[in-house]
Amino acid sequence: MVRIGIVGIGGMGSVHYDNYKLIDGCKVVAAVCNSPQSKEKARRLNLTPYDDIASMVANEQIDVIDVCTPTYLHKEHVLESLNQGKHVIVEKPMALCRKDAEEMFDVAFEKNLLLFVAQVVRFTRESEILHDAVKSGKYGKPLDGYFARLTGCPKWSKDDWLFDKQKSGVLPFDLHVHDLDLIISLFGKPKNFTYTNCARPNVNYKEHYRFNYTFDNLNVAAEAAWFAVNYPFRASWRVYFERALLEYDGEKVMLYQPDKDPFCYDLQEEAVVSTGINLPATDMFYRELSHFISCIEKGVPSNRFNREQIVTGIEIMEEILKGE
Repeated sequence: MVRIGIVGIGGMGSVHYDNYKLIDGCKVVAAVCNSPQSKEKARRLNLTPYDDIASMVANEQIDVIDVCTPTYLHKEHVLESLNQGKHVIVEKPMALCRKDAEEMFDVAFEKNLLLFVAQVVRFTRESEILHDAVKSGKYGKPLDGYFARLTGCPKWSKDDWLFDKQKSGVLPFDLHVHDLDLIISLFGKPKNFTYTNCARPNVNYKEHYRFNYTFDNLNVAAEAAWFAVNYPFRASWRVYFERALLEYDGEKVMLYQPDKDPFCYDLQEEAVVSTGINLPATDMFYRELSHFISCIEKGVPSNRFNREQIVTGIEIMEEILKGE
């Protein structure tokens, strides 16, 4: 039985808790909480609340600590958890600069502990279909790609930390991080990139970005936005190959080939869980956390991501944010 302590039982902490309940071989036993309200929430979930990680580890048998706190607290909580001798799962983005990400990975390596970064979009069925198409080469080489992640301005941020550049990295680190991570996992490190952005007057962050990433004989464009209107969340992508085109419109994946009827993939999900946040019910967190728990049980690192990919994404986003 893998015993889990969650640090931060807010929106994402609750999503993780709800998915762990459905995964065999693990149990959430405690939570680190920073307010009377969150402590009461932990008690309602039959979790013992603690003020800090050290107290939780001293009083509970814990195998892995799941860090679901705001981004600017990740480094502090990850390093403390590793220094307590525990494996760690940390929500995306793991850090706001390459230096901090490298330090976390270095400490995990030195202590022979597992560190997992929850880049959940890699675990969607549509991403796995695209990954297979790119890596297998069955449709030839990819020639062009487009990825979009658009939504109305998020309203779930407590104390508005999400809109503080120093605390969240704003739109590049909170939203585009998903597509950039997927792009890097598919095509590697871009040779170079450019971007444009815009915002309304008197807004202290950029609300819309267009990115262009170039690789050898491949161009990938991306778009990300927090529109200041009541706009529904939409995620989509399209990749053109030498012998096919794959497209995800947010609901289905279609394969288009020469002289063949279009093919629609089955995206039926395994364990659909309501999120309670600005995301529809999904099984991607269930699949992601099931994978991490399996790795912990076996004592092996994940084969779904690596340090270089994560650090590369952070390095690119850090450079984008410096340019504002």
